[in-house]
Amino acid sequence: MAYRDSTAEKTTITRNINDLDHATGNAYQTVVVLSKRADQINNGLKEELSAKLEEFASNTDNLEEIFENREQIEVSRFYERLPKPAAISIQEYEEGKLFWKSPEVNTEK
Repeated sequence: MAYRDSTAEKTTITRNINDLDHATGNAYQTVVVLSKRADQINNGLKEELSAKLEEFASNTDNLEEIFENREQIEVSRFYERLPKPAAISIQEYEEGKLFWKSPEVNTEK
């Protein structure tokens, strides 16, 4: 995934929502678009992490192996250091990389 190379902020920063609604014209729709994209990113990262951690799964529970599995710890730390999915989705939105469809409102009665 390209999330590893993301230059999104790793800490929380304050943003003015009025600066983000230029593409949608509606602050609420912008929040919905960003949250749905963040969910997609989060699910992708979760699947990738689960697949990598399955390699370390063992059928026997050995207490020493659980606490001393350095490779597993390094994999987990790598994913903890990645930018949060919300920050990645905001960055993609600001760079114009997000595409979405809005259902057209039918005003006829």
